[in-house]
Amino acid sequence: MRWDSLRLIEDAEPPEGTTRALFAQGAVTRTFDTPQFRGITFHEIRAKSIINRVPGASRVPFSWTINPYRGCSHACSYCCVGETPILMADGRTRQLKDVRVGDRIIGTVADGRSRRFTETEVLAHWRTEKPAHRVTLGDGTVLVASGDHRFLTDRGWKHVTGAAQGAARRPHLTTNNSLAGLGAFALPPKETPEYRRGYLHAVLRADPAAPASGAPAVRGRIADYLADHPDAAAQGPESWPAAPGAEWRKGFLAGMADAAGVPGSPPSLAHGDDDLIDTALTALDTLGFDTELETTGRRRAERVSVLRVLGGPAERLRFVHTVGPASAPDAGVVGHPVRAGARLRVASVEPLGLVLPMYDITTGTGDFIANGVVSHNCFARKTHEYLDFDAGRDFDSQIVVKVNAPELVRRELAAPRWRGDHIAMGTNVDCYQRAEGRYRLMPGIIAALRDAANPFSILTKGSLILRDLDLLAEAAEVTDVAANVSAGFLDRDLWRTLESGTPAPEKRLEVCAALNDRGIACGVLMAPIVPYLTDSPKAIDTAVAAIAQTGATHVTPIVLHLRPGAREWFLAWLQAHHPTLVPRYHDLYSQGAYAPKRYQQTITDRVQAAATRHAIGHPTRAQPRRITPRPPPPKPPTPQAEQLTLL
Repeated sequence: MRWDSLRLIEDAEPPEGTTRALFAQGAVTRTFDTPQFRGITFHEIRAKSIINRVPGASRVPFSWTINPYRGCSHACSYCCVGETPILMADGRTRQLKDVRVGDRIIGTVADGRSRRFTETEVLAHWRTEKPAHRVTLGDGTVLVASGDHRFLTDRGWKHVTGAAQGAARRPHLTTNNSLAGLGAFALPPKETPEYRRGYLHAVLRADPAAPASGAPAVRGRIADYLADHPDAAAQGPESWPAAPGAEWRKGFLAGMADAAGVPGSPPSLAHGDDDLIDTALTALDTLGFDTELETTGRRRAERVSVLRVLGGPAERLRFVHTVGPASAPDAGVVGHPVRAGARLRVASVEPLGLVLPMYDITTGTGDFIANGVVSHNCFARKTHEYLDFDAGRDFDSQIVVKVNAPELVRRELAAPRWRGDHIAMGTNVDCYQRAEGRYRLMPGIIAALRDAANPFSILTKGSLILRDLDLLAEAAEVTDVAANVSAGFLDRDLWRTLESGTPAPEKRLEVCAALNDRGIACGVLMAPIVPYLTDSPKAIDTAVAAIAQTGATHVTPIVLHLRPGAREWFLAWLQAHHPTLVPRYHDLYSQGAYAPKRYQQTITDRVQAAATRHAIGHPTRAQPRRITPRPPPPKPPTPQAEQLTLL
């Protein structure tokens, strides 16, 4: 179904409580003022058809599919207001609304059970509107974000809002949590006349040649400031203010950093001029920095004083942000561990009662540093562009619901031309996404398939499928019913960085076990198997052993598939997390989106050997009784390592 075949309604008035339909006659656009659906628009349409043929070129072992939803309310929600400062790789900050694709910023990378700061790249940038919440931390940090946004805490990733039980249950911030990160960023200096004079007084005395030989950014700043304050070039210490204000001091320190800064961390200023060092020391003390002073050289002509700012990466950033030097070589945090502490303890989470413009980015690491704390990012779903929706803003906020799906299924199954072929569900978007909890389309669809004794299968990553266990069991009495969950590996650190938006692998395996316990044949797609990270004999054997405990009917390996778009994102992630593997990936995927058949066969053999060792497919749990009045669909050949796209 394509929207270009549907007509806008120009004259019809929408039903009370709804807005004007967007797509076709009889369509309704609806919103629900509940926490789990706030900010989401549902387009309830009456589709013309529901059982769709899969294109012949697709590499899937089925020909027909049912998709009652387009778009997915599982998707990550957009996060922070546009003014939120984001930590750039050079140590400066930029407002989230002004960050652009290709910018280098700071994210984090897993290091065993901990995380470290690392440099990463912005891959995408979007805008939306969301109800706003204010999160206040113990050190005074204030974050304004949507209720669905997630921050890293001392107890893992947590949404801003949620509930302890019921439909809105999910991990969420409480006053028992501390966020991970560096703490609130200092405000940048105001480029007042006092700041400019302080800068010129320091930079021109510390390095008289700076206007001609300094770094380009330094030369440009000097020229701009001198145009407004030409007299500052001739002013020595005797003309400096006797009681300078905070902005003059910040400018002076910026000038010292540009002319006499020592590369590295912590920030250090080195010079033989006692007036410069003494003034800088007083300025740092006044601004609340801890320092140490070391002097080398016995004779005055050889003496050099080194003034260091103490306190680690957080203080280095505070120095850079507070004084604003023209040259900041890096953020000075790369490689340092990410920590949560008492000063970042959540003090309050308050709804603002406002819908505000908000922004989010995709990064190579899956996160970024927003006003000093580690913030989760979102990944666009390109398939939504098929409906002329925006892949970023619309995928998780514009959900198309085919409200007549159950009756369409029943009608199309009864049509003389229908041959009773196998139907696969959940192959495009999860048919058991969050919206299914409200619309409850799947019970009617399953009932229609049961009454027609039509074979079907379901692929899901969620647990809502367990709601329909009784219906599924009834269908399994009269036809072939199968389910699959996907779990490619058990490494939790890798899951947190690579698949952080999905349920944990062990949770998916629990769903598989519950289905098999009720006689619903459920297997596992080991998807994706990530070359050189989860493809070792030990990793595969560990995963297959856990899969065997669920009573899985089969296990099918699915090797990572890198289409354009997904390829760029994944390679950026790989560069940030496992840079030594990048050349090997370029070699492995040199011929296109798929790994070579030889590699695929190696993985298939490895998984099949492990499946044999752990007796997968043998009746270790209750197996469904098979009554198939219609011939079942042809079984696919011995499983090859089918490949799965990340996006």
